[in-house]
Amino acid sequence: MLAFIDQIVIPFLNTLYGAVGYLGVMVAMAIESAMVPLPSELILPYAGFLVSDASAIEPLTGGRWEFWIVVVFATIGNTLGSLVAYAIGAWGGRPFLERWGKYLLIRPHEIELADHFFQKYGPATAFFSRLLPIVRTFISFPAGVARMHLGKFIFYSTAGAFLWSILLVFAGQQLGARWVDIRHALQPFDLAIAVIVVVGVVLFVWWRLGMPGRRKRAS
Repeated sequence: MLAFIDQIVIPFLNTLYGAVGYLGVMVAMAIESAMVPLPSELILPYAGFLVSDASAIEPLTGGRWEFWIVVVFATIGNTLGSLVAYAIGAWGGRPFLERWGKYLLIRPHEIELADHFFQKYGPATAFFSRLLPIVRTFISFPAGVARMHLGKFIFYSTAGAFLWSILLVFAGQQLGARWVDIRHALQPFDLAIAVIVVVGVVLFVWWRLGMPGRRKRAS
């Protein structure tokens, strides 16, 4: 996994963050919250890693990466992306996702899971679901379908995203301080881990696209 992070994830995030800094964090979080499965579990910890690195320069300010500024930009991005997903739910509804969802690697049962949470727990779901993997990415859609009061939606969603951002940026900051030691300990396993990750990514995309071969056989 660390080889995959070194060779693919970190170069991508380095390019994004190196070009637009805090705005890159905001854009990445907006994409994730707009129901595109770009995991914040990678976006935010790496920003936390940069916070821990005294030599890392944030391009917009020309200074060090600051913890609370990262958290604020991540929260803003999350809220903006959530509003996109909310709007899709409010004006496009399920027909939109039935037609276009597969191109975003969105599977129907993920929306159903988010819908179940919203129906069961109501508006507060927009807050605590931000702390749950998978559900947090899709919860804005059923909130839009239900036409949840927009002010309440923004408040709950922003509060949950703020807490989630604090937790993940802090985790990345702590990991970053120990990255060299961890990297050295796991280096002998790089090749095996890289092969497993590549195979896993291929299977992940195939699975999300609905395993077309299986659908054809079923039909």
